[in-house]
Amino acid sequence: MTTSIKLDTSERDRLRALAAARDRTPHYLMREAIRQYLQREEARESLRAEAFAALSESCQTGQHLSADEMQAWLDHWSEMRAARMAARQG
Repeated sequence: MTTSIKLDTSERDRLRALAAARDRTPHYLMREAIRQYLQREEARESLRAEAFAALSESCQTGQHLSADEMQAWLDHWSEMRAARMAARQG
């Protein structure tokens, strides 16, 4: 499928210069930019949906952790990880 995109002169010139510097075509750079954008935005949307589902579940069940409880868990996890790494090295 062919899709058109209108670039202003400056953007087109910059794209051509970058393509030449990378020994790629402007077409390749545009496709790669779109691919990376889609990956990033799909991941962001997935994270947003996951967070919304978690919030919805928390509202329904009333189960949650306070900030202090979460910090205590993170501190404990960090200490355990450091101990495992030290055991591997020595």
